[in-house]
Amino acid sequence: MNFRVIYTLLLTIVTSCNLVGQKVNETEKLFNGKDLSHWRGDSRVWSVEDGCIKGETTDELVIEQNTFLIHDMIVSDFELTLKYKIIGGNSGVQYRARIIDQNKFIIGGYQADMEAGNQYSGILYEEKGRGIIAQRGEKVVISKDGEKTVERFITTEEVQEVINQDDWNDYRIIVKGNHLQHYINGQLTIDVVDNETKKSASSGVLALQVHAGPSMQVFYKKLKLKKL
Repeated sequence: MNFRVIYTLLLTIVTSCNLVGQKVNETEKLFNGKDLSHWRGDSRVWSVEDGCIKGETTDELVIEQNTFLIHDMIVSDFELTLKYKIIGGNSGVQYRARIIDQNKFIIGGYQADMEAGNQYSGILYEEKGRGIIAQRGEKVVISKDGEKTVERFITTEEVQEVINQDDWNDYRIIVKGNHLQHYINGQLTIDVVDNETKKSASSGVLALQVHAGPSMQVFYKKLKLKKL
């Protein structure tokens, strides 16, 4: 056996040993279907019902500002999949977000939006920041100085056609570096490259929103995150 063969064998063994115990792109369940372990939020608003996370406001329970159910994980590059159903109102998934008021469950940052209406589900919104970054069907590139270049790849009406009103939908969020993508029921809804130096975020918390306003219910289940 010559030296090159021996070296190759040793390299293979070392590489294999180094991989033992490592979790490579492992998918993690964020909700156990039973309780809100690893999540914190306003207990008047958030609960578990029939194996789902439920956010609810009523005529008797009116909130003055948006409130969030915050996971204890810090996220950076990831792929998140989940199922949601919303009846009335507006909600969303916050990611790479910053905590503004820990006691009042107020945060700011990127949001994958969803609503009971026909305009905002799938957009990229920045809570406590730049507002709407990308409308549905838009490919947006933001320069270091905040200038936007926008290209439309599908109409908002075509996005709405794939959404199940008052029923379950699949949401998929892919975030890698400065590239952000949202999908609903397999349809790409936004595609953003955020290069804005002073305002883009590379990591932060993950959270779910209940929006201030009319009475509403939102349900989440099968939340799974894969770190990229």
